[in-house]
Amino acid sequence: MNKIPIIAVCGPTASGKTSLSVELAKKLGAEIVSCDSMQIYLNMNIGTAKPTQEEMQGIPHYMIDFCRPEVNFSVNEYVETAEKVIEDIHKRGKRVILCGGTGLYLDTLLRGNTKSPNVPGNIRAELEGLGNEELWELLCKVDAESACNTHINNRKRVIRALEIYRGTGKTKSYWDSISREAESKYFCTMLGLDYKDREILYRRINSRCDIMFETGLVDEVKSLNLNPDSTAGQAIGYKEVLDFINGKIDLEGAKEIVKKATRRYAKRQLTWFRKEKDIHWLYPDADGDILNSALKIIKDNEKRMQ
Repeated sequence: MNKIPIIAVCGPTASGKTSLSVELAKKLGAEIVSCDSMQIYLNMNIGTAKPTQEEMQGIPHYMIDFCRPEVNFSVNEYVETAEKVIEDIHKRGKRVILCGGTGLYLDTLLRGNTKSPNVPGNIRAELEGLGNEELWELLCKVDAESACNTHINNRKRVIRALEIYRGTGKTKSYWDSISREAESKYFCTMLGLDYKDREILYRRINSRCDIMFETGLVDEVKSLNLNPDSTAGQAIGYKEVLDFINGKIDLEGAKEIVKKATRRYAKRQLTWFRKEKDIHWLYPDADGDILNSALKIIKDNEKRMQ
């Protein structure tokens, strides 16, 4: 099987993935495919840290800004669309760089098997009547791994994990492990960004959150008319601002909650990516010239493919 060589730049939020991806793309003649579950949404720019035209530096970016916020876009839909984009870039003789921190999207794309087991429709109907906390507690009891990787308010994913378990007798984590055994159509060099001094990462996160509010996050949320129960409405930054708009919390409280939630999300991202045995970690606060380090890793790794 002739595999398509791709590069994946992953890691926690605010770690510098966009900047490194763009610099690599300029050096390698590559185009960038986003692997971020929130940057897909139209007009959700500030809160998702969507790259600006200036930050893109003329490098084509795909899989951003194409889905309406009221649509709950699934991982399978992401993979089906991204595969076509990657194939087109490859056919045009360009390199492909995946950039993003949504581990589930990246993992499912790379493993080559996105088919979920079929389950009876009545199971979902039974689960829909339960509250978020009750659903979450049920998932923790039967599939702790999936629960750990799913936010309590991500009702759609929690219900999906529970209906898989009830419909097949096996956990979603089990089916995910089967998926990982599938033959991938890609040869991927995975580059992970992290900081030896975790406080530096947290300061970057806090600074990014401050800038989001300073540059108009509240006005952006007001303009979107988000459904609080939608996937987009549950996104970090948007959920908290909606609570502020609806009078549930004050603005300073919203800012602090966003910072705290983002730091927690970064920890979950690192936990996810640490499971990847083939990832090459780069530390901007310790490694110095990470661009040239990344280029060497890519060159050395792709020699094995030849």
